Amino acid sequence: MKMKDQIGRQLNIDTIPKRIISLVPSQTELLYDLGLEHSIVGITKFCVHPFHFKSIKQIVGGTKQISIEKIKALKPDIILCNKEENTKDIVEACEAICTTHVSDIVTIENCIEVINQYGEIFNKQINAQKISDKINVNLKDFKTFIKSKPTLKAAYFIWRNPWMAAGSGTFINHLLELNKFENIYKNLERYPEIELKNLRLEGDPEIVLLSSEPYPFKNEHALEVGSASQHAKIIFVDGEMFSWYGSRLIKAFNYFKTLRENF
Repeated sequence: MKMKDQIGRQLNIDTIPKRIISLVPSQTELLYDLGLEHSIVGITKFCVHPFHFKSIKQIVGGTKQISIEKIKALKPDIILCNKEENTKDIVEACEAICTTHVSDIVTIENCIEVINQYGEIFNKQINAQKISDKINVNLKDFKTFIKSKPTLKAAYFIWRNPWMAAGSGTFINHLLELNKFENIYKNLERYPEIELKNLRLEGDPEIVLLSSEPYPFKNEHALEVGSASQHAKIIFVDGEMFSWYGSRLIKAFNYFKTLRENF
């Protein structure tokens, strides 16, 4: 089998990989939902879904730091990475061990593509198609729902000290747009550092979303934002729904409906 991964690298896969290492939490969840639980031999410490994997799968590190020796000892057939989650050095180190697939997710279309690629690589085409179909059905339903909702100026924060927001070129920004949240930081790339005191000057959002990950925002942080914005509605949101791709998207649109019904 010959294919290009999502950053354009040519992959030659002669046989169906039987030993998989996933260095991306959302892709680990996708593998499980594709029916590949018993083929997964290594995961990261951030691969929290499904919950029981932490006790039965070998943890090989995080998404930015890995143990090459642990990975080698597992004798994988394939390692699954992501352009944003994993560094170039990690990808190159993995390539030296075995076939390494790198995803690059900015849109839902990218998600569907990687689901179908995994279906092909692991001979799980039927399961992949079922997941893709569910996502597309739920997406179509959500687009109908969101038509009647007003567009709201918004900011989505992922980190504090320094404050960091989601900007353009991110999957989070793509989902914000889908929810008719006009991102006040869409003119900035990736995850820019923000001076919170300038929040009103830089866009004066009506809604501020504080993500549940990677930073554990609490009520005192919402008060900080409130002091800077004065009138914005501040909401704690499930970061997995806004940043996890793959099969998580099946659940995401109902979550977005509930979120948008409140305003």
